[in-house]
Amino acid sequence: MSENPLLAVSYKIPFDQIRAIHVEPAVRELIGRAQARIDEIVANSAERTYENTMLALEAATEDLDFALGVVRHLEAVATSPELRAAWNVVEPEASAFYSQIPLNAGLWKQLQRYAETDEAKALTGPRRRFLTKTLDSFRRHGAELDAAGKTRLAEIDVELTRITTKFSENVLDSTNSFELIITDEGQLDGLPPSALAAAKQSAESKGVSGWRFTLQAPSYIPVVTYLKDRSIREKLYRAFSARATEPERDNRPIISRVLELRREKARLLGFPDFADFVLHDRMAHSGERALSFLQQLKAKTESFYVKENAALEAFAGQQLEPWDLSYYSEQQRRALYDFDEEQLRPYFPAERVVDGLFEIVQRLYGIQVRRRDDVPLWHPDVRYYEVHDKGGLFLGAFYADWFPRETKRDGAWMDGFITGVETPVGLEPHLGCICGNLTPPVGDKPALLTHREVETIFHEFGHLLHHVLSRVQVKSLAGTAVAWDFVELPSQIMENWCWEREALDLFARHYETGKPIPEDLFQKMVRARTYRGANVQMRQLGFGFVDLTLHCQFDPASDGDVIAYARDLLQAFTPARLPENYAMIAGFTHLFASPVGYGAAYYSYKWAEVLDADAFTRFRDEGIFSSEVGAAFRENILSRGDSEDPAELYKRFMGRDPDPDALLVRSGLIAAG
Repeated sequence: MSENPLLAVSYKIPFDQIRAIHVEPAVRELIGRAQARIDEIVANSAERTYENTMLALEAATEDLDFALGVVRHLEAVATSPELRAAWNVVEPEASAFYSQIPLNAGLWKQLQRYAETDEAKALTGPRRRFLTKTLDSFRRHGAELDAAGKTRLAEIDVELTRITTKFSENVLDSTNSFELIITDEGQLDGLPPSALAAAKQSAESKGVSGWRFTLQAPSYIPVVTYLKDRSIREKLYRAFSARATEPERDNRPIISRVLELRREKARLLGFPDFADFVLHDRMAHSGERALSFLQQLKAKTESFYVKENAALEAFAGQQLEPWDLSYYSEQQRRALYDFDEEQLRPYFPAERVVDGLFEIVQRLYGIQVRRRDDVPLWHPDVRYYEVHDKGGLFLGAFYADWFPRETKRDGAWMDGFITGVETPVGLEPHLGCICGNLTPPVGDKPALLTHREVETIFHEFGHLLHHVLSRVQVKSLAGTAVAWDFVELPSQIMENWCWEREALDLFARHYETGKPIPEDLFQKMVRARTYRGANVQMRQLGFGFVDLTLHCQFDPASDGDVIAYARDLLQAFTPARLPENYAMIAGFTHLFASPVGYGAAYYSYKWAEVLDADAFTRFRDEGIFSSEVGAAFRENILSRGDSEDPAELYKRFMGRDPDPDALLVRSGLIAAG
């Protein structure tokens, strides 16, 4: 076992050595070690202290957490049949272990003993918050249930882990199972050259003639946005919106079972529904308040939404189907603003975008990001970087993996492998990763990105900053371990720099000439920013509504089929009539690809968007490269993790509560006050 690369926490992860055969023995060994450490806490009859109770509990699972994080990551970015099989064996075992921790009566007794000590009562700051949140978490996860309740809760957690993993696998397999080969170039009228070249390269990679299209975002989005052939747009749209509904990988029964188990879990723990259970310790606190927040935004948006859709249908001169919306929206945007987003692509070579991002954060936060090439990686496309503070202090490092592969799940995300803490002798460094599925290089050209993909890089790097700039004494409260309706603030605020001329000039340079974006093109981009802003807003609100409604109100006995129920809910947020087989939620990994995930919490994106729109006004007013404002944001938001109440952290940065109209102003729905 000593040669197993997963058995020890390693800052430079040996990705070149990790194999599927290492997973099962390592995870079982580490579960045994973690259980032994917990047993030591329970058996220790000495006076309870912060060190032998709280720190011991936090350290008990540290190496297991790390190993599982690495394997989970590899299964997401470089899966194989062998790795998937190993992960499917150990994940339920790990889930069962973690689920029993708050159900351990002896451990709960020791925590209560410690809470009654004079030392515990005298705790302040993050240590006090750590104790309070730990006690609350144990209660919320079944510490006070009877034996039968604890048994049932553990069973629920294990089953949720198993079936949500299957949900994610079904989405990946369904996405990969679809391809459309076009051999007649005449059918591809309207597609930009970048999409044609990518489709040709994709076909060549599979040894076929013509142009190959898939359901991966860099392939799918150009088709539904630019292709004139309506029948092909319809074919891809229908395939995408019905992913993971095929008989051999059908997520529909999984969704029903996930909702049933989450509902049972919430009620077992004394909550009326899963939303109230999940949101208990988040900024919204309850499903009712989160739903009210969405309803208020919907009411302020709806009249603009109706006008936008009437104008689009008049422009198209026909009744629109769902596969027409992106196409005619792009045509109308061109007509109104003389703006085609493809015109920007040559100005966004991926490596220059990343370098510009690093320059921006150096100006704002005083940090330096440097690439290194001497560490093991899981794929040649991956890059590794170190982050140093001014003065040279090593803060941490991260991997960046930006391009799609058939062995990689879709979407974009950030993960933390190691969360460092502030210690009496200095900072333990952090380690994380950021991933996406952006337009890859084609031929001898660099990867040329859309503006939306540039925003994705900035968004995920915002999460990474939240992780790597953390300076908290308690690991459980450090980095991105914050309320999920606060966690998107650091990520979403970074997207604002993608719209500022001064920032764009640092990196938006033509890949051949090196020239910046022409002023007339930049002005067109800015004018078009709020185009169909109400529709953009309603789309996100719809996802939030369907999520909360499924977790607060849905009753299969009276509401029937969950897919039809969700489709009817989403229809109110969609301009065109959705097809009968529309099953978007069968591929909605945010909600159903993990036991909790963004379940009952998708509203968080809009909640945090209000915060980010408001918070950026301080940068806008005092200077988008202001090191003073950057220092304040770093000090009060990025470095604090969950060491204090997020509402207080926000108020400390802005000097006031958030202005709820800031988002509506940025979206062009109301005028600035």
